[in-house]
Amino acid sequence: MTDNRDPRRWLILVVLCLSTLVLVVDNMVLTVAVPPLTADLKASAQDVQWVLDSYMLVFAGLLLTSGSLADRFGRRKVMIIGLALFGAASLFATFVTSPGELIAARVVMGVGGALVMPSTLSILITVFDERERRKAMAAWSAVAVLGMVGGPVLGGALIASFSWAAVFLVNVPVAVIAIVAAVVLMPESRGPWQKSDPLGAILSAIGMTALVWMIIELPHHGFPHANTLLALAVTVVALTGFVWWELRTDSPMVPLALFRDRDFSGGSLALTLVQIGNGGLLLVLTQYLQFVLGYTPTEAGLAFIPMAVASLISNSLGAALGTRVGNRALAVVGLVAMAAGFVLLAGLTTTAGVPTLVTALALLGAGGGLAMPAAIAALMGAVPPEQAGVGSALNDTIQQLGAALGVAVLGSLVAANYTNAMPATAPEAARRSIGDALTFGTPTLTDSARTAFTDAMSTAFVAGAAGVLAAAVLALFVMRGREPAGEPVAA
Repeated sequence: MTDNRDPRRWLILVVLCLSTLVLVVDNMVLTVAVPPLTADLKASAQDVQWVLDSYMLVFAGLLLTSGSLADRFGRRKVMIIGLALFGAASLFATFVTSPGELIAARVVMGVGGALVMPSTLSILITVFDERERRKAMAAWSAVAVLGMVGGPVLGGALIASFSWAAVFLVNVPVAVIAIVAAVVLMPESRGPWQKSDPLGAILSAIGMTALVWMIIELPHHGFPHANTLLALAVTVVALTGFVWWELRTDSPMVPLALFRDRDFSGGSLALTLVQIGNGGLLLVLTQYLQFVLGYTPTEAGLAFIPMAVASLISNSLGAALGTRVGNRALAVVGLVAMAAGFVLLAGLTTTAGVPTLVTALALLGAGGGLAMPAAIAALMGAVPPEQAGVGSALNDTIQQLGAALGVAVLGSLVAANYTNAMPATAPEAARRSIGDALTFGTPTLTDSARTAFTDAMSTAFVAGAAGVLAAAVLALFVMRGREPAGEPVAA
């Protein structure tokens, strides 16, 4: 039998993984770089917030549009343009002298990231057939986890050896290598030509940007605040209009009919709930490790190594077992393991032992390594090849929104419970933030702050466990089981 598979497919996968890695690492290392860049650029708290948020707003707002553009004009072409924008903006960021210039660089990086991310997964599912797609997707997912865990460690090392600008400069050679390799190795792929959908693109960009902005504003101002309500109103109007238009136009940008497929809808909802739990995990646990247990930023990053190792092992296991047991079984088992990890984290104390922390993180990594690639495989398996770009963008959008919602919801939950648990006689600043409480240096206040934060964190992790268990129930009852032999899942 003739083998029609591209002989360069595994080299192409390396390029796709590099392209994904540079985006994930950049977002993670920036959290470590905030203190030194704040001092160097004399940035205010509002400036820093915009440095962090500007990328996310642009990225989320353009994902669906960029996926549609990739299907229409060529996935390789769109990815290369995105990498070029991302690399150029990263280079510019190393020379900025003001917060405004850095915010502008982050906006362009957001545009580049939005062009790259959907293209990587859509190229993957067109290059690899059903026999190898699961293995390729597991490798792609594993690289994203490695970037998430290794980013803070890399950032700490770069800042210690050079300066905060190095966290942006490191993106440039990776982007250049990925561009050259894409030009040399990758075949172009695109969907069948169809009319453009400018109104759908505008409504989706406005709606998604407003939705992410509302999620960002929620922890700062609360729901009744005018900014939050205005963002909610824009979100509802724009996204309702988007759905109405996409269901009526002859050439919709996003095929909403995909949500009628059980695997697509089940995978989507499961991924959203998982990312809500995961989104707040790094934020909350990193603060716990540093403020409560006294870890340095680098040590806090290294503490997540068990999670990365377990994820790599379970990714490989899932790739081997996927065709035998099916996506639903892997997703359910993985999600239950993740819920157990969250329950263990909820039991941490101000003097937690290393074994408990390692076990919890290993469970989270192993569960995520099984569940997330299975959910993504189910979701993308329902997408026709000609719509791979927009299908990938839908997957990325779902995960991005879930992560942002997790940071907002779990972050707000921790903040509110922390404040309520602090003594009423404590200074106002100490009741708002454990970081501020520790600066006072009073032993009694320090003990109270660490206890209050740990208790608040436990509540958040219980909520995370509930969300992941809900995802497991969804996967069990909504996703389809293993396909009968000889009936491969549609690509």
